Amino acid sequence: MMIVPPVKCQGIKTKLVPHIRRLLDWQGNGRWIEPFCGSAVVAFNIQPRRALVADTNVHIIRLYQAVQSGEMTPANVRSHLEREGKALADRGEEHYYAVRDRFNASPDPWDFLFLSRACFNGVMRFNRSGKFNVPFCRKPSRFSPSYVSKIANQVRAVAKILSSVEWEFRVADFRAVLPTATPEDFVYADPPYAGRHTDYYNGWDDRADADLINGLAALPCRFMLSTWHHNRYRSNPIVHRFEQIPGFAVSLVEHFYHVGSTEDLRSPMTEALVTNYTPRPQTVRPKPQQAVLAI
Repeated sequence: MMIVPPVKCQGIKTKLVPHIRRLLDWQGNGRWIEPFCGSAVVAFNIQPRRALVADTNVHIIRLYQAVQSGEMTPANVRSHLEREGKALADRGEEHYYAVRDRFNASPDPWDFLFLSRACFNGVMRFNRSGKFNVPFCRKPSRFSPSYVSKIANQVRAVAKILSSVEWEFRVADFRAVLPTATPEDFVYADPPYAGRHTDYYNGWDDRADADLINGLAALPCRFMLSTWHHNRYRSNPIVHRFEQIPGFAVSLVEHFYHVGSTEDLRSPMTEALVTNYTPRPQTVRPKPQQAVLAI
């Protein structure tokens, strides 16, 4: 069963997980390294025994550290969202913006979880000062009993995985993470899409693209990178740069990009999965830990 994490953000790779599994060629030794974890949906579904899960978004990392340490549990998540949900139902957007102001003044994983599920269209976005600036979703009754149960169960599934693995969650830039890789590790990189929602926490530019390409090319281990290849309007020039590097392979996957304020902005996109090895039809993968997600 697919593990859906409690963090909701744009560009989540839930639909890509089966394709990543199919192309993954790794014995499971060493660490699984994600320098751009985002929601961490890929790591939670691959479920390696050892992992370094990193991101520059301190709020995501702190939330998963809270789950890992036992500070954030399914029971107290349920209580928190029931309390905040009632306040939202009573006061509407007034309460949402009060929580957003509180979070921006003194961030904590509890308000971050609430905001990520009460904001407009599940968009995670910060301004240049690092302040969460997504407007209210205009659904005061958002936190129904079934919705609260869904999120609590997502936390339960994640907590169960983390109780049986050796994972480190780290706030770090990819330039500091990639050099730590060893020959037995595997790196999965899902960098921000240049020009598409790049202000989810930090910007992304040509210099970052170049540093990432050089960092991946210098790795002593295997890696997989996911990025967009093309849509109906344009193609991604960085993929062509990967195609020119000897030993790199590009596999294409049709993927539905599900972020946009209206249906016409939600359109299919062809994703590229770039590897520094040729994927085989049958690969050896680490055996996932058993975790059941109740819906």
